[in-house]
Amino acid sequence: MSAQELFGYASAIVVGLVIGLAGGGGSILTVPIFIYIFHIPTVLATTYSLFVVGSTSLVGSINHILRKRVDLTVTAVFALPSFISVYLSRRFLVPALPDPIFQFEQFVLPKSNAILYFFAIVMIIAARAMIRSDRPEEGEASDGRPRYGSLALDGLAVGLLTGTIGAGGGFLIVPMLVLMAGLPIQRAVATSVLIIAVNSFVGFLGDIQHTDLNWNFILPFTGLSIAGIFIGMYLARFVAPDRLKKGFGWFVLVVASYMILRELL
Repeated sequence: MSAQELFGYASAIVVGLVIGLAGGGGSILTVPIFIYIFHIPTVLATTYSLFVVGSTSLVGSINHILRKRVDLTVTAVFALPSFISVYLSRRFLVPALPDPIFQFEQFVLPKSNAILYFFAIVMIIAARAMIRSDRPEEGEASDGRPRYGSLALDGLAVGLLTGTIGAGGGFLIVPMLVLMAGLPIQRAVATSVLIIAVNSFVGFLGDIQHTDLNWNFILPFTGLSIAGIFIGMYLARFVAPDRLKKGFGWFVLVVASYMILRELL
């Protein structure tokens, strides 16, 4: 095993560590790790990301459920349309995307590059949210009445995002649960982890019917990520979440900038 591969497997622990500390954000790291360290093709990298993030988040969500931090009613309303959107996008949309996506004379935009650009843009949006540490205190549901219709529509949109780029979308889900379901921020984070877990697994199920997977690679990587989440949940007792998210946000911004520059040059 090369030094680069050892570094890649060590990064798996960091993925779980981030999810355990911040309640999300691991998927922002998995796709770049798979592409740039292990040289896995882009679409397959998003498939692997769904499995790793789904498995790791599931472990975290079990801890939150046992501590009664998860709102199961809100989870069902948000997650059901999201599950449908994730599955359909992985099963039909991503395989149906043309390759190249766009071509005009000498300019060609391959499918893999288009997905990477989209992923990098999502990373920048996520980084901005984490650096600003926005925490909405109230919104449409400030009167205590969740807007279930809006939650369901947002679930469809997040599912499409998860299915397309293999990201859990926690940075989008948490504000929606605060604004439209009226959940306190801690409860929104816990509920988001469960939604991310099931979303990711549903998207993965949409892939396994037409994708050959290297289980000898993905299972050890996932195991290290799960080990990382236990470390993260322990360290979360001592680390200020806002400071952590801001630092991680700057790191994500640097990685996204690197991805864009590498693909352009």
